[in-house]
Amino acid sequence: MRIGVVFPQNSLGDDPGEVRAYAQAVEELGYRHIRIADHVLGADRDAHPGWTRPYDVDTDFHEPFVLFGYLAAITSIELVTSVIILPQRQTALVAKQAAEIDILTGGKFRLGIGVGWNAVEFEALGLPFDDRGKRYDEQIELLRRYWTERSITHRGEFETVTGAGIAPRPVQRPIPLWFGAQSAPAYRRTGRLADGWFPMVQPGPELAAAQRVIDRAAVEAGRDPATIGIEGGLSWTGSPDAIAEGVRAWREAGATHLAINTSGAGVSGVDAHIKALTEVAEAIR
Repeated sequence: MRIGVVFPQNSLGDDPGEVRAYAQAVEELGYRHIRIADHVLGADRDAHPGWTRPYDVDTDFHEPFVLFGYLAAITSIELVTSVIILPQRQTALVAKQAAEIDILTGGKFRLGIGVGWNAVEFEALGLPFDDRGKRYDEQIELLRRYWTERSITHRGEFETVTGAGIAPRPVQRPIPLWFGAQSAPAYRRTGRLADGWFPMVQPGPELAAAQRVIDRAAVEAGRDPATIGIEGGLSWTGSPDAIAEGVRAWREAGATHLAINTSGAGVSGVDAHIKALTEVAEAIR
């Protein structure tokens, strides 16, 4: 099981020096990857009464592709999006940006993608919200074609491409696509199409039930369920024993990857995050 970290989007700050110190410490401590969440915009609670989502217009979110270009120059660690909201972006542009990150990292990149939930964000980006699931399915096919074919022609329900392609293409052909999933339709899509997935639950009955749906969909699609990776998540609460137990639970659940999140438990600032990750690394060892 490969163990990495969740980039602390909301609690690290905007100092490039702190971003560099964090990433380099992660690599020096032996973690295998950095995983980052994505939101382009946050909603202003004054303009959206009753807003109950966990982030808003004042919540910091670094842009993943730009940040990864920077991290690729100062580390050799694997970089992972978890997740890029694919239906609010142009497919060709995502394919191009992802290919560039894959080249800069020497093939150490996984593109995590999701359908998204923030209608405010979709509106501001000029893309429809209600049909995002259908557009997402078509985008997945297109991404893989952009990464593996010199020139593609596509006539779909939502996208048209006539004899066009990206260059240079990525090191990995195709780049692994990992899905964010937390519903029955998303689990079935994962089984049919994903290289891996990010569970939104901890090991236990819910995870096992989700895995059964994914495995069944994979078999029906003629795929081997064992080839679909699983990346769990584990939050640092200040207890090394809890971390060690969590790692064991994810390993027993069949996870291929795990990401440690240090944004909870009042951790803020680069020194505090590095201290927490040091304690986690010692607990795991």
